[in-house]
Amino acid sequence: MSYTDEVITLAHGGGGRLYHQLVEEVFLPIFDNAYLRQLNDSALCPSLGTALAMTTDSYVVQPRFFPGGDIGRLAVCGTVNDLTMSGAKPAYLSVGMILEAGLPIAELRRICESMAAAAKEAGVSLVTGDTKVVEKGKGDGIYINTAGIGLFPEGKKACPQKIQAGDSILVSGTIGDHGLCILAARERLEFDPPLRSDAAPLHDLAAAVQKAVPDIHAMRDPTRGGVASVANEWCGNGLSIEIAEEALPLSASVSAVAGILGLDPLYVANEGKFMLAVSESDTEAALRALRSHPLGENAAVIGRVVEDGRGLAYVRTPYGSQRLLDLPYAEQLPRIC
Repeated sequence: MSYTDEVITLAHGGGGRLYHQLVEEVFLPIFDNAYLRQLNDSALCPSLGTALAMTTDSYVVQPRFFPGGDIGRLAVCGTVNDLTMSGAKPAYLSVGMILEAGLPIAELRRICESMAAAAKEAGVSLVTGDTKVVEKGKGDGIYINTAGIGLFPEGKKACPQKIQAGDSILVSGTIGDHGLCILAARERLEFDPPLRSDAAPLHDLAAAVQKAVPDIHAMRDPTRGGVASVANEWCGNGLSIEIAEEALPLSASVSAVAGILGLDPLYVANEGKFMLAVSESDTEAALRALRSHPLGENAAVIGRVVEDGRGLAYVRTPYGSQRLLDLPYAEQLPRIC
């Protein structure tokens, strides 16, 4: 029996021969780089000499594989995008894996290869990591935690939240794709056209917009809680966020499936889109920059910042009425990232 036919056992987490075999035959060949190859408790990376951004996140998605990605791609893209939204250039990642006894090593290798491909796409190095193994039935296959470090090139500052009345609210593409794709994959629902996750690293797209519009007032990727969550976070101090319902970019699949299931795409998670607030005078430049990139070809202006003293997020319908875009008590779709 070859090593690829085996499954994870508790012994793989014990620090002995099987653990070292896992590192040497699975992790190192896939994630290989000079920093990881040192196999120290901490990666020894060159001095960066600039301000840093740091983030961390954990991923527990079920199912682990879905159209458009898997838990590994999701982990890398999610961390890269969190750094990108601060205005930083992603550089280094760490990964911690909690593996359940019984997970096929071939499946683990597939997840790692997906992570390596996503890291290469995003131009980052995975420089250190950790593995723990839990008993069968106590880990749902695999949980992944990633941490990331990003750099601010000389002269570039973090993107603070400085939303102002009159700002335009844009989104970089269609919304709701990831969350509904996970739901369909989990429940084995088939739709035509099929749903596909939008998981992607956003560093290049964000850089293109920042070059065209240096004074972006806010950026955020609408993951859990979707567009509604970000809109609510951007309210306050008498400023409201008005979303135009007819302006929302929706794929045919998302529009149809959301209607069938009674779900509001504004609350559904995305993993390859971001929202930004820019001044009215910068709106067209931002929109052109977004649409010039493959990941932003469906970008749209979806709303505006209104100084009305209420500090609320709401949707303006095509009939002129308004509905409150409040935060739900809990997630509509659990375990989507």
